[in-house]
Amino acid sequence: MKKLLLFFTFMIVTSFVVAQSDTSVKGTVVIAGSDTPLENVNIVNLNQVIGTATSVTGEFEINAVVNDTLHLSYLGYKSIRVRVTNDWIKYQASTTIEMTELALALEEVVVNQLKLTGYLEVDIKQVPIVQNTRYSISGLPSTGYESIRRPGPINRVLGAIFNPADFLYKIFGKKPREMRKLRKMKEDDEIRNLLASRFDREMLLALLQVEKVDLDLIVSECDYSKDFINSANDLQILDAISECYEEYRVLSRNKLKP
Repeated sequence: MKKLLLFFTFMIVTSFVVAQSDTSVKGTVVIAGSDTPLENVNIVNLNQVIGTATSVTGEFEINAVVNDTLHLSYLGYKSIRVRVTNDWIKYQASTTIEMTELALALEEVVVNQLKLTGYLEVDIKQVPIVQNTRYSISGLPSTGYESIRRPGPINRVLGAIFNPADFLYKIFGKKPREMRKLRKMKEDDEIRNLLASRFDREMLLALLQVEKVDLDLIVSECDYSKDFINSANDLQILDAISECYEEYRVLSRNKLKP
């Protein structure tokens, strides 16, 4: 009798979970104070790590359950987060979401020209130094490939495992759920395409729940250069942190083995 009761309980819970995973919400994104729709607004479910974009009429639909958080972003507009409510799912009504335009101000751009003196020893010191490494692959007709990561990065990751005070240890060890989201992001083509065209780190910050300075520090501690941090798009940053975290996980498992 107990086994039968457990079986029915399991079936009910499973049905409930499946039913929840199949739910979705619909909405329309417009410019605040008007009915003008916004096309190609990036929408990511931060809990399920799936993404979509609005249509030409500003409409979207995305899988979600109650209490999921949707992150909406669009160039030139203030990003917002929207919590999924029970009524939104229950009544399947299309909710109108307003986004506010940001005031864009161009900053002064200073172009520093090299003033050559004619003396090689003096002039060569004015040339900016790029700290990336170049390498060649035997058998391939190329003079070299640009390598963003510096030699010996595993040493930094290995050091984090044996030092609880290390910054990487604090991030990777205390945020396993957030770090696992990075893997899911890499599997979602919609999100990958979205990140490939962005440089603001906003979505990565929202998922990892860290500040911009901490995100840069993570990449730096994983032995990526300042040039990479300043020039890489969000997808490249995602791949860099993800690769570093996978190394951390592998080394951590090996450490626990007798």
